[in-house]
Amino acid sequence: MDNLVTFTSINLGKITNHRSGEVKFGEKMQTIPKGVSVTDYIKESKAKFVLFGIPEDIGVRANSGRPGAASAWDSCIQSIANIQHNRFCKGNQILVLGSLDTQEIMKEAENLKFSEVHDRKKLSELVERIDKEVSHIIFTIVKSGKIPIIIGGGHNNAYGAIKGTALAKGKPINAVNFDAHSDFRIIEGRHSGNGFSYAFDEGFLKKYFVFGLHESYTSKNVLLKLKDLEDRVRFNTYDEIAIQKIKHFDQELNQALAFIKSDGFGIEVDLDAIPNIPSSAMTCSGFSVEQLRQFVFHFGKHPHASYLHICEGAPVLGDEKNPHLIGKLVGYLITDFIKAQNSLHIG
Repeated sequence: MDNLVTFTSINLGKITNHRSGEVKFGEKMQTIPKGVSVTDYIKESKAKFVLFGIPEDIGVRANSGRPGAASAWDSCIQSIANIQHNRFCKGNQILVLGSLDTQEIMKEAENLKFSEVHDRKKLSELVERIDKEVSHIIFTIVKSGKIPIIIGGGHNNAYGAIKGTALAKGKPINAVNFDAHSDFRIIEGRHSGNGFSYAFDEGFLKKYFVFGLHESYTSKNVLLKLKDLEDRVRFNTYDEIAIQKIKHFDQELNQALAFIKSDGFGIEVDLDAIPNIPSSAMTCSGFSVEQLRQFVFHFGKHPHASYLHICEGAPVLGDEKNPHLIGKLVGYLITDFIKAQNSLHIG
């Protein structure tokens, strides 16, 4: 794990707001001690969940999106550190691994333009380099018997999450994606819009369900492709559920789970599906935060839930008066996921 920036107890102490009479996650979450083997410590840790950040937006830029997703990790870890440690959810269940070292690769991408064919090819090559690092780290976490919680970056990182988990389990996995877009576009060079199609094409993704597709922002070609693969790829639309009311949210949660639950599956969350959340493809219409939380809890309480990936949030694109909005939202989703997993062992 040469390209991992480990998060230390000193880092954690600096971002935790200590207050008399309160105990915060930052006081209880585990970190990798200095001089200790990262792989060995993950295996030996009693923490069930491993928190990992990917501060990049190269995949977004390779998909002609607005950069900014690289800023999510720093914002989110600060919010997570200040969640209350109590009987509802305990910080010591989390090992904060750290983040992918993207400093050099982000510099390489800094002056590349999507409009230039050569630059676009270079951006895709940089995404492939990130793929390799992400899949290796996720493989290590899952192989150690832990559950990765992945924060930040573009949705290109679904590929690395799926591949790493599949390799660790020794077989393809399934995925459910809360998203306005399918990210199942053609194999044309890696970017944030084709992480699932690449994972599917290469045999790491077995079944895929897109939850809440926006009808007005899904191309005819993608719809035809999804129809051709309906035995293994299914979807519902936000419009059917929230606007036309011909499908019901709770019933769709159950149908999506029934489709993917036979094998290990990843829970994917694209924050651009929530209205007014700063992201590369920000929307003004979509499901509520409460519905997203219900989605994460519903899938998280199944024993085959293998990871949680929350991506595309871009705090730097948001309101300067509320810089921690995305961090707080991600904090809610993480605690919902942990509570869901903990409910498996109750009774």
